[in-house]
Parts: sequence; structure tokens; C-alpha cells
Amino acid sequence: MTWSITTEPAVSATATALWREYYTEVSDRWYLRFEGHRTDPAELEREIAAQTWAELTPPTGRLLVARYGGEPAGTAGVHLLDAHTAELRRVYVRPAHRGKGGAELLVRAAEDAARAICAAHIVLDTRSDLTEARALYTRLGYTETERHNDEPYAEHWFRKELTPVS
Repeated sequence: MTWSITTEPAVSATATALWREYYTEVSDRWYLRFEGHRTDPAELEREIAAQTWAELTPPTGRLLVARYGGEPAGTAGVHLLDAHTAELRRVYVRPAHRGKGGAELLVRAAEDAARAICAAHIVLDTRSDLTEARALYTRLGYTETERHNDEPYAEHWFRKELTPVS
């Protein structure tokens, strides 16, 4: 089986299903960590309904969908914050496909997408409990840096300079 990564409309059925899985997992992890229960289903629906996906729409954003053996397996988004800075968002690989190299491929594809929209560097935020994500970003050359946003759940901020591809 092989991986493929394509750009898709952020509102596609595949992207929406992957976003729902991503949000459910990270929200459940947060609620279990701090409140001892999973996400309230009504809150989940409110949060999903509130998403416009505008930031992941061309010309200043992209949503990438990874497939493993043709089956949707993960997603990542990138969008411009300013003329030179892209933000990496919503990196997610379905549990059944983890450990097969998809996350690294998604992040590298997102970096390429950021270069394509003229970003010189890329930033992201994550939480302390998302240890797998922090390890991935460090392994891929991201360095922890100062806060770059006011995201209430963020606890770690990373940055990477994007070397132009020749």
C-alpha cells in the first residue's frame, strides 16, 4: 500500500469527515485530561458547524488529504498569516494508519504548499498532551519558539524556516 496526498476543497465530504474525527480526538483528550469526561456531543456539533474553512481555501490556504491505499487516512491544512508566514493546522492521521509515515508526508506536503503560496517560514501551535505531534515537529526541524497567537488551548509554539526548493 502507498500514500498519496492531494489538495481538496476544505468543505468536501472527505475533509469534513476527517475534521470531525480530528476534533473529536483532540477535544476528548483535552476533556479527559482536565475534566474526566469526553466531549459533549452538542459542543462537538456546535464547533463543527462554526467552521467556515475560509483560511484553508485558495489562494492563501490549502487543505491536503492523505490517502493510504486509496482510503482517506489523514489531513493537514496550511494558510498565510501574513506575506511571509504560513500556519500549519489540523494535522491528523486516522489511528488505523498511524506509524506508517503518513504524518511526516502530510507535514512535508504542507510545507510545499506553504512555499507555493510564497511563505518563507511556517508556524504552528499544539498542546502539551499531544506528545506525538511535538515529537514529529521536532524531528522534522521545527523549533519551539515564542507565542505567535492567542489560541486558548495552545501550550507550545513552533517555527521552521522554509528553504526554497530549486
